[in-house]
Amino acid sequence: MERLYARRGHLTAAQTRQALGISAGALRNLVYRGHLTRSGGTERHPTYAVTDVTAIAADRAKRAARMAA
Repeated sequence: MERLYARRGHLTAAQTRQALGISAGALRNLVYRGHLTRSGGTERHPTYAVTDVTAIAADRAKRAARMAA
């Protein structure tokens, strides 16, 4: 069972996946490749900084806009 909450300014793994619209495997790949770093929680239930997740989402939106143009 995954944690249902994270401290202020952080997201659980499930919340991060939902915000980015990705699977658990894709989230693991982001962490493995160094695009996203854990900022708290435990090894089994990590949390991620909202600012890091927002930056990735903005980068993805910018890239999608370039592809559409």
